[in-house]
Amino acid sequence: MVKATIETLTIALSGAEVYADLALPPDAAGLVVFAHGSGSSRHSPRNRAVAAHLNEAGFGTLLLDLLTEAEEARDAWTGELRFDIGLLTGRLVDTLDWLAAWPRTQGLPLGLFGASTGAAAALGAAAARPDLVRAVVSRGGRPDLAAEALPRVRAPVLLIVGGRDDVVIELNRDAGRLMTAPHELVIVPGAGHLFEEPGALERVAELAARWFRNHLI
Repeated sequence: MVKATIETLTIALSGAEVYADLALPPDAAGLVVFAHGSGSSRHSPRNRAVAAHLNEAGFGTLLLDLLTEAEEARDAWTGELRFDIGLLTGRLVDTLDWLAAWPRTQGLPLGLFGASTGAAAALGAAAARPDLVRAVVSRGGRPDLAAEALPRVRAPVLLIVGGRDDVVIELNRDAGRLMTAPHELVIVPGAGHLFEEPGALERVAELAARWFRNHLI
């Protein structure tokens, strides 16, 4: 398989310009959009590692900054925008609409991968665009922050949580009870919230690739 090259895009959304790193293998089976959270960005080494695994599996990836550079600088001081789920969801919805219209990605099946608060934005976007989003994966996510949207999600959802992340495990279990779409909770033994333990992130990547193979294609 030809290795996908990464190119940085500037995406003009309503009221903001954001940056995204696109990797699009030839004959990509689909495109997975990454929504970061909790002060992270498209440069997150964890999400980039998962994206590389998905690229090797034949999927395109878009690692998206949901905040502008000025907003990221502000959030670094205040921490307020990373929890503005309405703002993050709106930016993600606009990006999905943009991808659906852009000639290079038009017609590609779209999936979402959300981490931490980005998972809430991913689930909110899936509820808002059920005709576009075919599958969702959450890593250490906070789906509880999108509680009102959860019953409206139609895409199959995979919730991945570290075995030592006790509070987030319960939040994900509670969120699962609100979902009507097919969903699965997978707990990675011995892993913490950031999946920094040996082999933990590789397990996340394998689970995500399998989910998208089963539900995105």
